[in-house]
Amino acid sequence: MINLYAAQIQSISLHHIGNKSKAEPIFLSNEPFIQDDETNGLLKEFFFKPFREKEEYYYRLTHEVDLEFNEVYKLVSEIFENPERTHEQSLNLTKHLYDQSNHPHIKSGEIYVTYLTDILLDNEKTDAIGIFKTEIKQDFLQFAENGGNLDILVQKGININKLDKGCLIFNINKPDGYKVLSVDSNKYDTKYWLEHFLGVDALEDDNFYTKNYLKFCQNFAKDVVLPAEDKKQEVMFMNRAVNHFAKNDAFEETNFLNEVMENPELIPEFKHYKTEKGPKYSIEDISSFDIANKAVSDTRKKIKNVIQLDTNIQIKMDFINPESAERFVEKGWDEERQMYYYLVYFNKEQKS
Repeated sequence: MINLYAAQIQSISLHHIGNKSKAEPIFLSNEPFIQDDETNGLLKEFFFKPFREKEEYYYRLTHEVDLEFNEVYKLVSEIFENPERTHEQSLNLTKHLYDQSNHPHIKSGEIYVTYLTDILLDNEKTDAIGIFKTEIKQDFLQFAENGGNLDILVQKGININKLDKGCLIFNINKPDGYKVLSVDSNKYDTKYWLEHFLGVDALEDDNFYTKNYLKFCQNFAKDVVLPAEDKKQEVMFMNRAVNHFAKNDAFEETNFLNEVMENPELIPEFKHYKTEKGPKYSIEDISSFDIANKAVSDTRKKIKNVIQLDTNIQIKMDFINPESAERFVEKGWDEERQMYYYLVYFNKEQKS
């Protein structure tokens, strides 16, 4: 869990890069940007807001040959060892990003390299390096008095409510490539930021395993439970799966299957499906791990718990109390109409 409430920006280096393939120039500032209270407060909110709202999916810097060949790893390591050299190394980080800006779709923009302190990551205080890029310019209006009239001036600028690209590299787990969070609002060039510039892989931690195991369960429900049973049982399986994760601190696969799989005949199907599909989620050899509560909450928000019928009626199940659907919703077949039906029991209608 990340806490940026007390985080401080110790330094900001501000540069600009164009698109290298179009021979657009690069501009490197001679000195760090001088902050005041107003800009510091605005920039903190601008830089940090996307990470407060983002699902915590961590990466690590890596390289196919050796970690020391990852340019970002080499440069940020030097900054962590000598924070006073942040601006000097920001020039090299910006040049490295410019070298990756060689596709026609890559947009020009401003680069901010920051040194951050007093960040809490999993209740441990640490420093971090923030690298941010703004690309999209928007029109905005300024007003000026002109004699007896008020004139409108159209100008272009950055919307400080939306950061285009950014990453936080925490001074934790250096031998494994640090711990990295990344945001990218523009999905058309993700390889440019994550792969070509940062050079990251997913960090296989408890958050990673929790998220991926639940994703795997979603696909098992869709590919196996739904064809074998029905939509209600698909939804109920995921209800039980999410609730099992929510009420336990640690995951153990045998206990999970015994509690969640109401039809024992599907347990061998689950194991076969895991052998076949597990590598896609990097869980093929994983049967136990500590559960990350944040990943469970994020997954719960995304899972659809609705039965959509072809008669334009929806039945919404309750993730918190799945036993209600088991007790009060029945499925049947009407011979006269030649249609399936759901029978729903209740005492009274609740006011919205």
